[in-house]
Amino acid sequence: MSIEEKIKALNDKKSKLKLGGGRSKIDQQHAQGSLTARERIEALVDKDSFQEIGIFARHRCTNFGMAGKELPAEGVVTGAGSVGGRMVHLASQDFTVAGGSAGEVHSDKIVQAMLGSLKTGTPFVFMNDSGGARIQEGIDSLAGYGKVFYHNVMLSGVVPQISLICGPCAGGAAYSPALTDFIIQTAKARMFITGPSVIKEATGEEISAEELGGPLSQMNHSGVAHFVAENDLVALRICKKLLSYLPSNNIEDPPQLESDDVIVPDKTLNSIVPSEQKKAYDVRNVITRLIDGGDFLEVQPLFAANIVVGFGRILGRSVGIVANQPSVLAGALDINASDKGARFVRFCNAFNIPLVTLVDVPGFLPGVQQEKGGIIRHGAKMLFAYAAATVPKITVIMRKAYGGAFLAMCGKELETDRVFAWPSAEIAVMGPQGAVNVIFRNEIAQAEDPKKKRDELIASYQGTFATPYAAAARRDVDDIIEPADTRRHLAMTLDILSTKREFRPMKKHGLIPL
Repeated sequence: MSIEEKIKALNDKKSKLKLGGGRSKIDQQHAQGSLTARERIEALVDKDSFQEIGIFARHRCTNFGMAGKELPAEGVVTGAGSVGGRMVHLASQDFTVAGGSAGEVHSDKIVQAMLGSLKTGTPFVFMNDSGGARIQEGIDSLAGYGKVFYHNVMLSGVVPQISLICGPCAGGAAYSPALTDFIIQTAKARMFITGPSVIKEATGEEISAEELGGPLSQMNHSGVAHFVAENDLVALRICKKLLSYLPSNNIEDPPQLESDDVIVPDKTLNSIVPSEQKKAYDVRNVITRLIDGGDFLEVQPLFAANIVVGFGRILGRSVGIVANQPSVLAGALDINASDKGARFVRFCNAFNIPLVTLVDVPGFLPGVQQEKGGIIRHGAKMLFAYAAATVPKITVIMRKAYGGAFLAMCGKELETDRVFAWPSAEIAVMGPQGAVNVIFRNEIAQAEDPKKKRDELIASYQGTFATPYAAAARRDVDDIIEPADTRRHLAMTLDILSTKREFRPMKKHGLIPL
């Protein structure tokens, strides 16, 4: 056979392999509103930048009719390509090939792509679309999963890991996305450990796959998903945008974009927060006025909505934003909000992303269920995460900042670099009404007009403690600023702290509360 014939045979072979399970299976994928594994990669990476690795990989299984059976590319497409001019490594499961089932070689290919990320310091993107473990391969399939999980942990905190759930993701397969930094789930995707039929058999409970593992369930209730996308293309757009805020690895700074923004005072901020302590407002209206172009990528918007976390830019610099949300549970910290906030803070710290914290917190959420559920250990996660963070930390107190929850929202004592307060800030151990009830219980009870006496004492307490000036006098607040100038102060502080270095005690690692 001549070299020309060999080249033709090679190209024909590759063309056949790239069809995956064949045209009919591809058509089925499209009919369900989904892209194929290769189409997802093509939509994510820059044009002509993808280099595939392992297209000729083949399984070794001979059980249950598998001997000699060809599974193109072993049901997963792996390689590297650029996204926005920056390299990423990726794996995309091919549901048209044996339902994207994961066998030994399938998992080995994924691990090889992960090692590529580790060696080159580039993000890893995993597009999940699989029926689960390849049953015919038995323990080899489970061992393959184990290798993937191990390398998820090895990559953690070294390079960003993003999972896209584009189809089924059940059983052990769901633990790989759970070990990554962000999960983007499409509307038709389902993710759970045990499916509805198994649950019904084991417990008698009946539930649909949508209710159990659909994106709204995994966002609203479990907090497993970080973003919900209408379809594959939207999920890939979210992935691109998310990557744009992140550094390629833990020893690089986040990309800084050119910015021609001219910072001018935004007078709307002077009145955006109601002066009435208990009046609600949407903190996202504050956030969008502080960041470039009002472009805020919120993470987990439907889970623990009493705290808002996400990414934005200030004069081109990536920042992570953590903010109490007074329109939900008055912005109080509960179990889920503490977990959500702490995880986000730790991610930003791992990848050198400065933290901006906006505070309007009445305290930790009171209640029997919160106490029994462990609000003490969950709330401690916020304290641990902020105290351990060495990135630039800037806190802005907008209104309420009461008790331990204020400290958990990056108070000065957690080695916060700057704490700014608006004139409307109220900083105290507890709210005026509660404090007066405790401190002056007897005086109120013995007064001729208890209500009048109580009102007088509340006013006195507010004048003494529920202002930013007492805190500023003790240097727990660095400056009291006009709200309209907040963006300017943030930009200046980020510039000043851009070379921040911290030295910490030598240790293997701390033990975060679980």
